[in-house]
Amino acid sequence: MTEILKSSTQRVQAYLNSRGFDLRVQQIPETTRTAAEAAKAVNCDVSCIAKSLIFQNRDNHEPLLIIASGGNRVDLEKAGEVIGSKLERADAGFARKHTGYSIGGIPPVAHVKPINTLLDQDLRLNPVIWAAAGTPNSLFSLTPDELQDLTGASWAEIAED
Repeated sequence: MTEILKSSTQRVQAYLNSRGFDLRVQQIPETTRTAAEAAKAVNCDVSCIAKSLIFQNRDNHEPLLIIASGGNRVDLEKAGEVIGSKLERADAGFARKHTGYSIGGIPPVAHVKPINTLLDQDLRLNPVIWAAAGTPNSLFSLTPDELQDLTGASWAEIAED
């Protein structure tokens, strides 16, 4: 594992430290751009990967971050019902503008501005989960409770059936 963190990964580590969490970002040689790649890199089930996905609220054009279990696809109708608005997928430019990170490395925290967030309740089925940390080859492990504490988000049933 690489010891010197890239600047975007340093932002994530600094955020975790500032919140008082003893969580360590790791940079690894393998890509973790997709949930399957991340699961393979850390030798866990894909359901243990907390993937950060950005959507756009159709009513006000604000971002919504959904942190989903790696094996799940987000049901936009279910998620829209939770927030009371229709959602659409966001493009890479929209995601980068609102998070400060590129798709494939978006962390659940340390964004350029606060983002309304929902957590996939299926993540609570795992005692330890892994989340991106700012680049397509960095991540950190945490518990579902730590994820909720860090994001201040609510759990919701948002996975496709």
